[in-house]
Amino acid sequence: MTRSITCSISLLVALSIAACGSDNDAADGSGGSGGKGNSSSSSSSSSSSSSNSSTSSGSTSGTGGTDDPGPSGGGGQGGTIDPVGTEGDGDFEIGPDYQDAPEIKRIDGVPQGRTFTFSLSSRESEIFTGHDPTLNDNAKGDFNRRVEVAIPATYVDGEEAPFMVVQDARDRNEIINTINNFVADPNNRFPSVIAIFAASGGGDSYGSERGLEYDTMSDAYQRFVDTELLEAVKNDQAVRAAYPNLKFTSDPDGRATYGCSSGGAAALTMGWFGDDTYRKIVTYSGTFVDQQNPRAPTEAEYPDGAWEYTEGLIRDSPRKPLRIFLQVGDNDLGSTRDEASHHNWVMANQRVAAILKEKGYHYRFVYSKGASHCDGKVIRQTLPDTLRWMWRGYPAD
Repeated sequence: MTRSITCSISLLVALSIAACGSDNDAADGSGGSGGKGNSSSSSSSSSSSSSNSSTSSGSTSGTGGTDDPGPSGGGGQGGTIDPVGTEGDGDFEIGPDYQDAPEIKRIDGVPQGRTFTFSLSSRESEIFTGHDPTLNDNAKGDFNRRVEVAIPATYVDGEEAPFMVVQDARDRNEIINTINNFVADPNNRFPSVIAIFAASGGGDSYGSERGLEYDTMSDAYQRFVDTELLEAVKNDQAVRAAYPNLKFTSDPDGRATYGCSSGGAAALTMGWFGDDTYRKIVTYSGTFVDQQNPRAPTEAEYPDGAWEYTEGLIRDSPRKPLRIFLQVGDNDLGSTRDEASHHNWVMANQRVAAILKEKGYHYRFVYSKGASHCDGKVIRQTLPDTLRWMWRGYPAD
């Protein structure tokens, strides 16, 4: 059942923003299967609830995610103590009317931190050179990857910073504004998260550089981020001048990855194959479908690409310490295609969410009515609550 409340939303109220208001169709927010690298469009819909609850604050409805929490708030299956607890876990339905969350806007008087932009050449990479043998001939060649780093005003040089890597460099303004607004309010207890916006190598789907990076079922993209991208950020001349002792945390609970479409698939793959280096996963319209290049070396082991997540890969594996956000729109890509196509985004996301629930994961699944692929209005409404839920319990200054 869906419950709505009045659209008087106060800024920075933890896990209680209402999803209400007018239908804001943002033409710039509904991308195709390959979100463009420097897009700043987003869409959001605030949703919140407690685990194992059938109602929520705002126009969402949910059923609990992690069953049978222990006395210390630990999840059900697995038996480990979890001080974060299960609040906000579960399945939620929002829409079809959406309203931008106030936290995504730049607010006068809030310290804005500093941003740095530079270019990372494929010629400096040992992992994504632009000349991989699986690439289509017209996709091969050197390329430059645009990178932007947003460091909040509360970060102290020399401290180990929590961070979030954003695939396709998308939703830049909304993410930066939300983090700045959160850390400026001591009542939020939000950590000084550094956001790293990295464009893909370009193209989309089979045989493209972007497809190679995001849709391949391996640890290659995670290794690129950790051994090349993060090092490039620390060694950028402007960043070094401002923060000569910049450090990124090695604590996997302080390392997040965010993406839409294939960027969302890359986020889950970083957590899944990354040897416990990223535990916070944010996926909007995740491409958990068979979009891996048939010529990829991992095709023999994972013949269905990211569709494997919907089958036995998660279900038959020991539970990993991941915290996973998923979202899909009812009009998402392939919504009318059958199971045999392995290209139905709605079915894929619903199945992954169901498996995560079955396995006792911390997960939050938002089903968005009246929404399409990477729909801007959905992200603009949900982003603040997504980040609150993702970082809840992490130490803040």
